[in-house]
Amino acid sequence: MRAMGLDVGTKTVGVAISDALGLTAQGITVVRRRSLKADLAELQRLIAEHEVTRVVVGLPLNMDGSEGPRAVASRAFGAKVEDATGLPVEYWDERLTTVAAERALLEADVSRARRKEVIDQVAASLILQGWLDGRAARERDD
Repeated sequence: MRAMGLDVGTKTVGVAISDALGLTAQGITVVRRRSLKADLAELQRLIAEHEVTRVVVGLPLNMDGSEGPRAVASRAFGAKVEDATGLPVEYWDERLTTVAAERALLEADVSRARRKEVIDQVAASLILQGWLDGRAARERDD
């Protein structure tokens, strides 16, 4: 099982892929948003290249757990990905992942320009890793 994690924004989509065992997430790229058709074509190319079997979309919930406009947009994008690829799409609460990604990059002393280039990719890795860890915990509990 190889999963793809997506951090969906208005200008970019951060992309991460799990290892074949579904244990760790690795950021691989940032897709610059051009059009829905082009965005989906690029994601389909990455899905085929990495033999992805499931997609996890970050869900930017409000701090009170409610869904605002960004969460609605992420769900809509996830539905388009599911329709275009035929793969199951799941959603993962991504509250504060961008903050955590920024903190990790600052601690690694990454330059401001480089942080801007990779922040969405790192956020996608955190989203996917959270989902992978949650899935492993659920399997242990069952």
